[in-house]
Amino acid sequence: MKKFMYLLIAMALCCALFAQLALAQEAAPATTADEQAAPEAAPAENGPLVGDAGALVPVYVDEAAEDLGGDVATAAADFSITDTLMGLVQDSGLYALFQGNWKNAVMIGISCVLLYLAIVKKFEPLLLMPIAFGMLLTNLPLGGIFAEPQTEILANAVYHGKAGVPIYNGDTLIGYQYVKQTGGLLYYLYQGVKLGIYPPLIFLGVGAMTDFGPLIANPKSLLLGAAAQLGIFVTFVIALLVGFTPAEASSIGIIGGADGPTALYVTTKLAPSLLGPIAVAAYSYMALVPVIQPPIMKALTTKEERAIVMEQLRPVSKTEKIIFPIVVTIVVSLLLPSAAPLIGMLMLGNLLKESMVADRLSKTAQNELMNIVTIFLGTTVGATATADTFLTLETIKIIIMGVFAFGCGTAGGVLLAKLMNKFSKTKINPLIGSAGVSAVPMAARVSQVVGQQENPGNFLLMHAMGPNVAGVIGSAVAAGVFISMFAK
Repeated sequence: MKKFMYLLIAMALCCALFAQLALAQEAAPATTADEQAAPEAAPAENGPLVGDAGALVPVYVDEAAEDLGGDVATAAADFSITDTLMGLVQDSGLYALFQGNWKNAVMIGISCVLLYLAIVKKFEPLLLMPIAFGMLLTNLPLGGIFAEPQTEILANAVYHGKAGVPIYNGDTLIGYQYVKQTGGLLYYLYQGVKLGIYPPLIFLGVGAMTDFGPLIANPKSLLLGAAAQLGIFVTFVIALLVGFTPAEASSIGIIGGADGPTALYVTTKLAPSLLGPIAVAAYSYMALVPVIQPPIMKALTTKEERAIVMEQLRPVSKTEKIIFPIVVTIVVSLLLPSAAPLIGMLMLGNLLKESMVADRLSKTAQNELMNIVTIFLGTTVGATATADTFLTLETIKIIIMGVFAFGCGTAGGVLLAKLMNKFSKTKINPLIGSAGVSAVPMAARVSQVVGQQENPGNFLLMHAMGPNVAGVIGSAVAAGVFISMFAK
């Protein structure tokens, strides 16, 4: 019975699709003619409503003289069932797709692939799923969910009972601005990304879930976290060489830090036009850490090095854990003020957790706030990946350079660990250097898994968490460097 119902539903959908295509083909010539005639008839009938903002000559509209649509008899005489049905067809998203918006269809397909990776393959689903769905929503034709508000400038100080916003050119009053059509839902939610609000709030939640104990117990791991930022600066140089501006190159390079919120924060400040491709690249590579890193780690280390067993870390006192976020905030913010929003919120979240006197705030930052901001951030960032901005040669370059940046960061941490072994009395397993890319805690888990493949009794997770959390700090510092150098 169920199969029969599914078959009926499928047949109904197919019939509806073919009917829409047939109607669209029949209506296309008449529609074109009507549309060509409409622009000439409309002004004569209704009069201009929008002032010439370009020439700064707003129009005064006499509300009493406005034609509000005629009487009932005229409307009934003009009514046509055929025209109404044709209008419904032409207003459908399917009609828009078949009118040549093939790029939107491609983007819908890409978003479905990303949804598959998030749901079925579980590739960073908490972030990849909202991003993919935002991409799907913004590429559905005629939905307008990411549309900007439309405004008009009139000479009327009050129009339809609403006061206009005065527009000045210097000291000269130009006219009054009115909202002609409000923007889409995601446009307004996107202001949190555009204004740099969401990424620091994500860092607040990350800080509340992070234990800096391994980094405090082994300060040398801070160097490994710094070395893993190599990919950021190497890719920055390469991006400059292939024709990107310094601001765009900075946004592309920061992908190498494998820290999605940091990549978004830098891109919104320096290259907002690249936000869609960079967001998809950054979060996709974060999800692919278990795929990308192991071949690089194995290629740069010997079997003996991967089997190195590290000494147990010393216990870290509560006092050290409380002092650490305060000191880091002061030092980093004084040296690099542009990194203060990210570092400050990261350390505030950690202080809420470690102080153990603000348990309610700590849990809110870890759970409710983090989850809400993640939904808003992911969905709106995905909505920036429109067909016109995403399906370009620049996007292909960004994706290629992003994976290169990620690989260089992994290699940088591993190679520095090998170098440190030449001068250190206590041996360091080079695999923990790869965790410095700051994809917390996935990169640390990868170090653990690869290490246990060579020595099942080896437990590297806590050792790898040191470079891992150091990488979070390192990528935020790198972001501050770029913003201070290239922000306008």
